[in-house]
Amino acid sequence: MLVGPDRVRVDAPLASMTTFGVGGPADWLVEPTSTEALRAVVRLAAEAGVPVTVLGGGSNVLVADAGVRGVVVRPRLTEVVQTAPTRVRAEAGVSINGLVRWLIGRQLRGLESWAGTPGTVGGAIYGNAHYGGHNISEHVTEVLVMSSDGDCTVVAASEMAFAYDASRLQSTAEVVVWAEFAVAAGVADELRAVARASLAHRKRTQPLHLPSAGCVFQNPHPDRDRVPDGIPWSAGALVDRAGLKGSRVGGAAVSTAHANFIVTDASATAADVRQLITQAAAAVSRRFGVDLRQEIVFVGEW
Repeated sequence: MLVGPDRVRVDAPLASMTTFGVGGPADWLVEPTSTEALRAVVRLAAEAGVPVTVLGGGSNVLVADAGVRGVVVRPRLTEVVQTAPTRVRAEAGVSINGLVRWLIGRQLRGLESWAGTPGTVGGAIYGNAHYGGHNISEHVTEVLVMSSDGDCTVVAASEMAFAYDASRLQSTAEVVVWAEFAVAAGVADELRAVARASLAHRKRTQPLHLPSAGCVFQNPHPDRDRVPDGIPWSAGALVDRAGLKGSRVGGAAVSTAHANFIVTDASATAADVRQLITQAAAAVSRRFGVDLRQEIVFVGEW
């Protein structure tokens, strides 16, 4: 009753809910619009022993062609409030782009350079989204998370185990309810100029006109990897130098604009994308001895 029958679907197609545009159905898809509804879904699934998968904006994930067993929860929590002069709280279902627009409209600076970032607040917290050498966690003050039994806890950013492409959520299976961000007073025209510059840079360097899920691989880490001299510390550069730019498997191709992006067409399958990811990583390993780590999260029954 808390969720509502129009927010619950059986055998629900997920492809259109991902930025790759591929993948099979969820056994159950539930889209709660309140914290109470989210808690009810999480608790019911736990009591029934049914696995829960959380899906945000659908970027940075690859859903299996066979779909996802159990319950896929797609939070539709979309409230943004200013809790203090220097703090703004955004619920998990708010898009990063929507949050940037909200802040600029109220002359608050802090996230304007993140304009054009795909996905939602919840997904950005889960994977500690990064752009331009910075992590979203640099702007986070605290996060409200929900455990599998429905209990909520406010967690300081310092306790979120944020790291490159990582947070504690990847091991605890907690669900983001909201995140609070540090902001400051700004000038709307100046903030819009920064946002436009960020968008223009993305359009110049990324294949935004085609379906993709963002960067496929993490950049090499100086403490773990040895990149040959003369090659940038960039996963895209390594994939490019390994000769994979433009290579194709079925309906999936390594972008000719940015080799760390895989783009899809209407014929693509999730298997095509995964095979191309495997081929690119193997080519880089053979050529340069660098083992690339994936940013893409594989979801569902593989």
